[in-house]
Amino acid sequence: MNNAGNSDLFEREDSDYDTYIAQDVKFSGNIHFEKPFVIKGQVSGNIEATSDLLVDTDAVVNSDISAERIIVRGKVTGNINCKKIVFVTSTGSVNGDIVAAQLVLEPGSSFTGHCTMEK
Repeated sequence: MNNAGNSDLFEREDSDYDTYIAQDVKFSGNIHFEKPFVIKGQVSGNIEATSDLLVDTDAVVNSDISAERIIVRGKVTGNINCKKIVFVTSTGSVNGDIVAAQLVLEPGSSFTGHCTMEK
């Protein structure tokens, strides 16, 4: 698989993200952001971004998500609309439809829904 255009997404450290929702936070409402964002806690509401989103390992997200690139290590329930790539790691799960240019599901991940790949 060629992820040359996405290599910086996978090489990001937690400190590379400007903003995050901590593991002990439960947030309900709409989120809009323009810089890389991490969710470690629980979120419900819509998420709209012009940047990257990391849903961390213990995160629980009940939201429709629109973002540039997304890594799912935790649990997402909702539809995802992504301009470039959705990467669901072995610890991640998505229950909802995905529209993206590229979708990667690691062995052990879970995905329930429909996928539409658009360039």
